[in-house]
Amino acid sequence: MKTLLIAIAISMIAVKSPVSLAQESQPSREWTDEQIAAAVNKVRAGRDLTPASWPGGAKVAVMLSFDVDNETIWLRNDDTSIGGLSQGEYGSRVALGRILALLDEYDIPASFFGPAVSFSLAPQMIDMIQASGRNEIGIHGWIHETNAVLPREEEERLLQKAVERMTALVGKRPVGYRAPSWNFSDNTLDLLLEMGFLYDSSLMADDRPYEIVANGAPTGFVELPVQWILDDAPLMNPLGPRYESPRDVLQVYKDEFDVAYEEGTTFLLTMHPHYIGHRSRIVVLRELIEHIKAKPDVWFGTHEAAVRWVRKQADMD
Repeated sequence: MKTLLIAIAISMIAVKSPVSLAQESQPSREWTDEQIAAAVNKVRAGRDLTPASWPGGAKVAVMLSFDVDNETIWLRNDDTSIGGLSQGEYGSRVALGRILALLDEYDIPASFFGPAVSFSLAPQMIDMIQASGRNEIGIHGWIHETNAVLPREEEERLLQKAVERMTALVGKRPVGYRAPSWNFSDNTLDLLLEMGFLYDSSLMADDRPYEIVANGAPTGFVELPVQWILDDAPLMNPLGPRYESPRDVLQVYKDEFDVAYEEGTTFLLTMHPHYIGHRSRIVVLRELIEHIKAKPDVWFGTHEAAVRWVRKQADMD
């Protein structure tokens, strides 16, 4: 039955929807109710997959993730400025080691999503991440491309290229995907289903794990949702228009965790080594970890481990 539902979802995604046709000729203010519904129903949140408890009877799941973008933030825009690339190199040269040392100190697993180009430029990062045996490595595109501006064939080519390169570098095929910049195109879900990924972590319809629904059909595919609120990049970039003090951002993270704990759900944080790995920011991460670990019944897990647990509890396998 699950295979049939996935096949139906793929076929429905592949067909050009009424709103796709409408977008070619008229603005959204002139769309019919049917066209509006078609637009919002392409990819939606289905059933909540929060389990009754997490491994070991834990009340809340904490998932720390790091998007290892490094130089690709500049390279994706054809920017080869030396200063910019040096800022990206800091991620592999200094920041990643600092992050891994902190995780080792507290015996915490994490998930690392990286563009294949990032890991190709600094393949030593693979051994560093894998050394503890706790961490997961996932796919984050080829060169941090923007999916929504790519034709389906080009998005597919780059994703397949990323999978092949990362499989060779990691030593096994990664099972998780996070879209670069969380930029999910009309074709992304279709491609993830076709390529056999276990889960996605790019969308924002909930704070809890959920099953993705495509054009009204359950897909059997798990989403671990993200949020800009829980991302260091918008607020910790010193040159960004939304810059905030890392200490102020820490309070947001603490508040988000505290409510997740009260609700008995999940806390998923997205970070970037070339931001969170700086000295004034790693102390923020340390304080957050200590705040979380002060609570009982907290489970720290990789995205893959969380999804496998969720699927088992929901009888999805």
